[in-house]
Amino acid sequence: AAARRSAAAGLRAWLVGLLLLPGWCGAVDFTADERARILSHGPWPPVRVADASNRADGQPEAIELGRRLFTDRRLAASGELACSSCHDPARGFQDGQRFTRNHRNTPALFDLAFARWYGWDGAQDSLWAATLRPLTATDELAVTPQQVMRLLRADAGLHTAYRQVFGAPPATERVLVDMAKALAAYQATLVSPRTPFDDFRDALARGDLAAADRYPPAAQRGLKLFVGEARCWFCHTGPAFTNGEFADIGRPFFTRQGADPGRWGGLKQLLASPYNRLGPHNDAGADDPQAVATRHVTMEPRHFGEFKVPGLRGLRATAPYFHDGSAATLDAVVDHYADLDETRLHADGERILRALRLTPEQRQDLVAFLATLGAP
Repeated sequence: AAARRSAAAGLRAWLVGLLLLPGWCGAVDFTADERARILSHGPWPPVRVADASNRADGQPEAIELGRRLFTDRRLAASGELACSSCHDPARGFQDGQRFTRNHRNTPALFDLAFARWYGWDGAQDSLWAATLRPLTATDELAVTPQQVMRLLRADAGLHTAYRQVFGAPPATERVLVDMAKALAAYQATLVSPRTPFDDFRDALARGDLAAADRYPPAAQRGLKLFVGEARCWFCHTGPAFTNGEFADIGRPFFTRQGADPGRWGGLKQLLASPYNRLGPHNDAGADDPQAVATRHVTMEPRHFGEFKVPGLRGLRATAPYFHDGSAATLDAVVDHYADLDETRLHADGERILRALRLTPEQRQDLVAFLATLGAP
């Protein structure tokens, strides 16, 4: 009897392996290339590389300090704003509004530890520099070194927490940079939870037919479009579903304030900033391996109107979408690509996007797949 059970188990395993060969996957047939692309979107979460430019990165004391500062309205000059005012944890660390004062959509804060550039225009090359910008911006928190010093003198617990991480606080701009680095250490811990897609992807990787079959058929059909005919994977690649770079996808870049230059303006700010990885506030100095990207970026006309390719995890909780918040739903996002006006795209540079011309059923399938990139 034991031998028969063993033989039966072996036969089942052989059949599972046969069915999960490239070209098969549950309710949908995937090609070998499509299957490889699916597997490239994991595992999740990936191993994170520590930020050498931030000596506070990964320190428990710094993470706790950053967590406290994140909701502290005393940091703002007005006393009325905190980081959490716009990046509300209950809303996926964004605000649910179409755009802010600068006419850009407030991005969520999940998975920033895996990014190379920050902001819709990539004007910062580290998480702490991206955090410093709203801290010091006159139309946001408008924090000054003097204000931080007053806060530290008034709050003994906060002063002690700061000293544990950075030492004695200096009455210079470095105290602001330190605060930004503590906040960055906290934000680096905000990682998207696993999703139904991850369960499917991992089941596919280990050849578990029963687990793979639990993934909804509509999501499988949408996934096949994503990694195949629709070519979404070309920009939305890797475990975080983004290549971390910038693209013109045919969205308007004119605002009430004029034209939003996107990546072109971001590069201009990045290269002029004393807070980039080439500047004096990089804790690793010349030994920072991540500084090479900043050292070699160049401004080109094609960058005008390009915006960062966002990661796709947790999409359902972070509407509205696009850099200007102009798409209220995932259906609207898919409709944009399906009915793309190709004449709106840059004439220079590599032409990647084409109107997808999807059927109504295909649009629904693609939305069904995108919905599985968030927690159940």
